[in-house]
Amino acid sequence: MTQDFVIAPSILSADFARLGEEVENVLAAGADFVHFDVMDNHYVPNLTIGPLVCEALRNHGITAPIDVHLMVRPVDRIVPDFARAGATYITFHPEASDHVDRTLQLIRDHGCKSGLVFNPSSPLGCLDYVLDKIDMVLLMSVNPGFGGQSFISGTLKKLRQVRQIIDDSGLPIRLEVDGGVHPDNIAEIAQAGADTFVAGSAIFGAGRAEDPNRYDGVIARMRTELGRV
Repeated sequence: MTQDFVIAPSILSADFARLGEEVENVLAAGADFVHFDVMDNHYVPNLTIGPLVCEALRNHGITAPIDVHLMVRPVDRIVPDFARAGATYITFHPEASDHVDRTLQLIRDHGCKSGLVFNPSSPLGCLDYVLDKIDMVLLMSVNPGFGGQSFISGTLKKLRQVRQIIDDSGLPIRLEVDGGVHPDNIAEIAQAGADTFVAGSAIFGAGRAEDPNRYDGVIARMRTELGRV
């Protein structure tokens, strides 16, 4: 298992009135990726952000990898837009695509890294057929649609299953977890197999909004806990 741990704050919990500054601050505090939760009020009961926000951050000067999680249906129409806007990773839910293999190839054809997302109760069967076409598996540890939810403990078993699948394949696939991740449980999640950690409210909810250094402490705590794995 890789020890190249990645912390990916989700901007779903950021202050959108100050988004460029918020993203600069979390990256300065030690975050690695910027995570986008893209919701369409159709696949999930919420409406969030689109490619223009991704493009705006790139134009603002953000160079860190942008990890776009599409909770939309259909998927293919919006993939090229996010690719042009500067996405690094684009992940989607298999049940939101009519042709999973085709969508994965579409993402790669547009120069992005591709991945699949599995909800807490979603089966993993399609990994048997497309593992060679993905760069990331994202396991949801909450039901998608809203931030601030509690970690579903059954995800740990699923993480161990996917970690074994990835290790057996020998492929350089990241294993990401999203939902209810915080300093008190990040080590347990890493021990189960995750190497990439999405955290929204745990990071962006830390400290006072006017303090640009408020993210240092929580990200440092996460790094300390990961160092024990």
